[in-house]
Amino acid sequence: MKVICPQCRKEHNVDESKIPAGAKVAQCRACGHRFPLFEPAAAEPEKPKVRRIGVTLSKGGVGKTTTAVSLAAGLALAGYKVLLVDTDTQGQAAYVLGMKPKAGLTELVTGELPPEETIVQARENLWLLAGGRSLAGIKRLIDRKDFGGELTLVEALEPIEKDYDYVIVDTSPGWDPLTVNVLFYVYELITPVSLEVMTLQGLVEFLKSLSSIQKYRADVTLNYILPTFLDKRIKNPDAILDKLKDLYGEYVCTPIRYNVRLSESPAYGKTIYEYAPGSHGSQDYRDLVRKITGRTDLFA
Repeated sequence: MKVICPQCRKEHNVDESKIPAGAKVAQCRACGHRFPLFEPAAAEPEKPKVRRIGVTLSKGGVGKTTTAVSLAAGLALAGYKVLLVDTDTQGQAAYVLGMKPKAGLTELVTGELPPEETIVQARENLWLLAGGRSLAGIKRLIDRKDFGGELTLVEALEPIEKDYDYVIVDTSPGWDPLTVNVLFYVYELITPVSLEVMTLQGLVEFLKSLSSIQKYRADVTLNYILPTFLDKRIKNPDAILDKLKDLYGEYVCTPIRYNVRLSESPAYGKTIYEYAPGSHGSQDYRDLVRKITGRTDLFA
């Protein structure tokens, strides 16, 4: 039988003989959404909710910000309303988009400014909540809370997320209070993994930390492992990619090939789709957008 996830529209082929007796709920392997397995024929289709996706790994230099911005911009190009949230004190998401916002996530969390003064439109269908050095104060604010500090981001974003189809959250390297907050907010995780031995070790350590969070919040799941910096001129990346596929199977996405255009585009304040629409980088991130939306017809 065919089962379609009402949230991401991913189609799954299910062997009815393997469905446990009395099973009533299915979980989508693509987006992690849980939904009734058998619906009455006349039932109204469930209205998709906003998809909260975090881009994270506790290691730098793997392409997190490039992935977050390229995914958000790609979804916007596909017609979805997207909010990109930068939780990194470096504030690079704004730089990549060629913007210099006067306010951002810090002012929203503290209540210093209302949402309409902290969220800026970056492109058609794409809005940005910028990060930056001021986020260091938010970390201290979280640390000072006697309880509920891990829900600080949830409290700030839930009231505004209804205006969007996707909320994409970029995170900083390492493991800090804001990263923990992201894991208590998002439902889906994309982990960019540069094809290097040290990054594989970083992925293992991240999964251990994630399992600790899942004891308190089972809703957050690692849905996508995204290999980055695939350079066919070098032998080692192929071996690491094969290892990833052996270990994590269907969670491994089509790799992002090494592409100098991806590193050049931020200097011009342009997304890869604007700077080099015909490049490998643009093609590969379009593939990622198709995988996440479950729509193979996009960008045809």
